[in-house]
Amino acid sequence: MLVHKEIAMIRKLKSGEYRLYSRKIDPRTGKRRNLGTFKSREAAEKHEREVQYFKRH
Repeated sequence: MLVHKEIAMIRKLKSGEYRLYSRKIDPRTGKRRNLGTFKSREAAEKHEREVQYFKRH
């Protein structure tokens, strides 16, 4: 089994919140899509796992 792990695109904002970005760059804008803003890094990581689960089920 090939394990392919990418780093989730989570960035800390000046406001202290964390924003989750898509892994792929949007071809229309040339930027990553905003997938949500969260109060804590743990919440952003949890949502990233939910997104990956949803994509495969």
